[in-house]
Amino acid sequence: MKKDLSIAIIFLAVLAACISGKKAISGADKITVAAYYFANYHTDDPRNVINKGPGWSEWELVKAAQPRFPGHRQPNVPLWGYVDEKDPKVMAMKIDAAADNGVDCFIFDWYMYEDGPFLNRCIDEGFLKAKNCDRIKFGLMWANHDWVDIHPYARGAAQKLLYPGKVSPKRFDEICDFVIKEYFAKPNYWKIDGKAYFSVYDVQKFVEGFGSMEATKAAMDRMREKAIATGLKGVHWNLVAWGKPILPVEKAPANTLELIKMLGFDSATSYVWIHHTELPDTQTYYNWVRDRYFSHWDKAKTEYGVPYFPNVTMGWDPSPRCDLKSEWANVGYPFMNTIKNNTPENFKTALKMTKDKLLADPNGPRIMNINCWNEWTEGSYLEPDTVNGMKFLEAVKVTFTIN
Repeated sequence: MKKDLSIAIIFLAVLAACISGKKAISGADKITVAAYYFANYHTDDPRNVINKGPGWSEWELVKAAQPRFPGHRQPNVPLWGYVDEKDPKVMAMKIDAAADNGVDCFIFDWYMYEDGPFLNRCIDEGFLKAKNCDRIKFGLMWANHDWVDIHPYARGAAQKLLYPGKVSPKRFDEICDFVIKEYFAKPNYWKIDGKAYFSVYDVQKFVEGFGSMEATKAAMDRMREKAIATGLKGVHWNLVAWGKPILPVEKAPANTLELIKMLGFDSATSYVWIHHTELPDTQTYYNWVRDRYFSHWDKAKTEYGVPYFPNVTMGWDPSPRCDLKSEWANVGYPFMNTIKNNTPENFKTALKMTKDKLLADPNGPRIMNINCWNEWTEGSYLEPDTVNGMKFLEAVKVTFTIN
């Protein structure tokens, strides 16, 4: 009976699409759309309580944002309000909005240091306890970069390192056991060909913790073996490759191709367009940035030697992380140039171009990601605001769920 009902529902959905002159995307044309999720929008994370006080979340920077130069649109105001993502009901709302509009997976920016987790309450208490959690896949991007105090940052101040990204070999083995048990085992954890997706943001910090490429590769292989022992087909190791540093403590790898080959990554991707292009103007046009990223994509696809999952960035404006008492100038993150004219229509065009480029390669991957679901303090978010409403999410839906 349940099977017959499911078939009927699918039939009606396809029929409705046909009546409207459109058809549902399926089979070889289906592209998995993943959106990065930055989980600093919940109160009372233990580390934030120490550094910022009780009740703080990054919403405080969003609320306080102001225009910093002519034509600058700030603050951006969330249509849903300043919600707390560690609340399962809040995450249920986000899950429905994502699933209803063609987002297949959240890739959580996941923080785990030598001395424990950071910003984990969103996923552990909010997402995983939401009643509709199974409507969407989730994966982890280990954001293993140094965490410095830039919330907000006073121009010219010394960079205060709070949490080093490097972890010891012993700690990494503990992390492997933890993620396999607590996340990979979940039925809605994102798997590629039966392998649990696990992405690394700062590969240099990763290697630094082991002291050599050989020791790093051995640790990655051990994680694969542990995953196989639990019934998975292994771990799909993904590298976030970038050529231009953004954060003040970042250093771009000089040997990305060697790192991919020697460490045995299964795929590579990008986090945000501006890891691969300059922003020459205070407000640089969105389509100009897009075209330069596409040039990077062509190069990466040819040179990396592994499948490359492209990125579409919604926007860029980290000015909410700038101390309001500091004069704004393009002097380095977060005091840096922005992207303008990132309208829903231009965003939809970028999505369509990305889709077409993926489908034009019959042997290429059918996976892409978006920056970002909720990078409000970096000006890149799919969540609705009071100016554009749901239009950015609707652009995803139109592009990836119907022809």
